[in-house]
Amino acid sequence: MVERRPLFHAFCHLILIVGILSVAFPVWIAVVATTHQNTEFATGSPLWFGQEGIEVFKTLFSSAGTTQNSAITINGMLLNSLVMALVITIGKLVISIASAYAVVFFRFPGRMLAFWTIFFTLMLPVEVRIMPTFEVVTNLNMLNSYAGLTIPLIASATATFLFRQFFLTITPELIEAAKIDGAGPIKFFFTILLPLSRTNIAALFVITFIYGWNQYLWPMLITTDTQYYTIVMGIKQMVAVSDGVIEWNKIMATTLIAMLPPVFIVILMQRAFVKGFVDTEK
Repeated sequence: MVERRPLFHAFCHLILIVGILSVAFPVWIAVVATTHQNTEFATGSPLWFGQEGIEVFKTLFSSAGTTQNSAITINGMLLNSLVMALVITIGKLVISIASAYAVVFFRFPGRMLAFWTIFFTLMLPVEVRIMPTFEVVTNLNMLNSYAGLTIPLIASATATFLFRQFFLTITPELIEAAKIDGAGPIKFFFTILLPLSRTNIAALFVITFIYGWNQYLWPMLITTDTQYYTIVMGIKQMVAVSDGVIEWNKIMATTLIAMLPPVFIVILMQRAFVKGFVDTEK
């Protein structure tokens, strides 16, 4: 029997509403700001739509540049961010699932030592690893390149650990049945293991895509050529104006555009994303 507590339920709904408003209000300000001219921000942030409509979005996608540097185009920055996010995501998944498969299903000397070495890298913060990684990238002449943007961020101890924990739940009977049917290691991996891992792959795809899309510190370190600027770096460049008026309507519009791909990925893969974490039918 479930007790009815009207006050408690009202309090819970109030907390939810406050949380939603605190998250949605900055987005609302950004949407409203795109419809106003920059001069209207001198007296404060407007809370309702202005007269500009979607003109700022047309300007962003049609003009040569989004900042004082005309070489930075929003289309190019979106493409760079998309390439970076997809390469990091696919690379993380491929390397992590292959590493976990080798550690769980193969017996070789140093197998657990290799796994724990990978696992211990979780204890090293990004600030500790970033300068040695930058030195390696510099020595390999990968500055201002897609390889420099993506390859150093591909390895993932977290994804390897999660796949390993899932592979350990595979029953020995299933493995023996696959051997009896003549499935070798490659066939077992592609026909049995990958289909069973699809929800885990979907969940990690969403997480790693957002991780790659939102990267700011690493691209800022290794890129000096505007050709390789990402959309997040572009927003920072638009704010960093030494002389002149900051174009807040363009900044807010670019911010909204930068939010759309991760939101689209989450909505598209929401069911598989949630199932990958709560599904108990292993």
